[in-house]
Amino acid sequence: MSRPTGDVQACEARATDADLDDLRARLAAARLPEAETVHRAAPGARRWEQGVPLSDLVDVVNYWRTGYDWRSFEERLDRIGQFRTTIDDLGIHFLHRRSARAEATPLILTHGWPGSIAEFVDVVDELADPQDADAPAFHVVVPSLPGFGYSDKPATTGWGTEKIAAAWVELMGRLGYSKFAAHGGDWGGNITTVLGGRFPEQVLGIHTLFAEAPPGLTTEGLTAVERKWTEETRDFWRHRAAYAKQQATRPQTIGYSLVDSPVGLLAWILDKFAEWSDTEDSPFETLSMDRILDDVTLYWLTRTGASAARIYYESHNSLDPGLRVDVPSAITMYPRDIEKSPRPWAQERYRQIVRWRSPEAGGHFPSLEVPEYFVKDLQEGLAAVLAANR
Repeated sequence: MSRPTGDVQACEARATDADLDDLRARLAAARLPEAETVHRAAPGARRWEQGVPLSDLVDVVNYWRTGYDWRSFEERLDRIGQFRTTIDDLGIHFLHRRSARAEATPLILTHGWPGSIAEFVDVVDELADPQDADAPAFHVVVPSLPGFGYSDKPATTGWGTEKIAAAWVELMGRLGYSKFAAHGGDWGGNITTVLGGRFPEQVLGIHTLFAEAPPGLTTEGLTAVERKWTEETRDFWRHRAAYAKQQATRPQTIGYSLVDSPVGLLAWILDKFAEWSDTEDSPFETLSMDRILDDVTLYWLTRTGASAARIYYESHNSLDPGLRVDVPSAITMYPRDIEKSPRPWAQERYRQIVRWRSPEAGGHFPSLEVPEYFVKDLQEGLAAVLAANR
């Protein structure tokens, strides 16, 4: 394995005390609307029918202002290891944790929106140095997407998923990883698919939570469960995807609110953590409030509400219909994810599925919702991928 190049520099990211004081002041001075008109509904999904309920938002805002500790998140990033490099004139921030095991496989984990590197900080250690000696170990790389977190914000158009995938190949090469595995969900799943399809010489195989099938496939021959998946996915894009249309067509407009108002940013993101997680009444049934605030505060302090939204402008509905993935692929469809593809459909794009799982619990953010299952599933899925390469 070649050594990393000198283009990669270690870094630390620190918010100023002034920025944190400003955040608390803005939270204290927030102007909130009246309660939703369904606020008397019984606990359950209908309580969120008009968006984040006022009482829930007030609770999170109060904790964000008086109890949340951003510095502990910074320390966790430092313990993993933070780095930067410049690719195509854009600074890319990433976490990098090398395994102590000599046979470890390089692995890149890619987040999506409204996620961030915060999705993976709790699973890096177990992936790099698993407690089970029989589990595979990985040299883990977790980049921040362009325009997200501590990566630079693109100043021109063009940073869509195809270019990002190519940048990830360059990044891994600079770290000395000429061959590697890849995982992702949401936009990270899209990028992981592009990696597997476009770069089979570098990508050993993929594990993805996103298996977008080519268009125009029939529901004939699908099981009842698979038909239900297609109906749920169709319903999502028809009735619950206004956020995607907004960010794909007018990211700058919504961006002003997301960068200027921490409460607006929180509500915009919390709405998705609530709707897309495997919960019945509140995202905090399975998600830690601290972990959600790690994610939201990262967006706030880096002022990336607008720049992150632009990935929809760059890449919405852009996955090449003809792209085929021939490298070994492990696919997991969590039951409460927003877009689930039947296996017969997925097989039209992913030509070598070596492992397929549809667990009983989990939603769009499994690394935060069911972290122990997520790690085990990722280990077993990638073990199947690596076995197929032997």
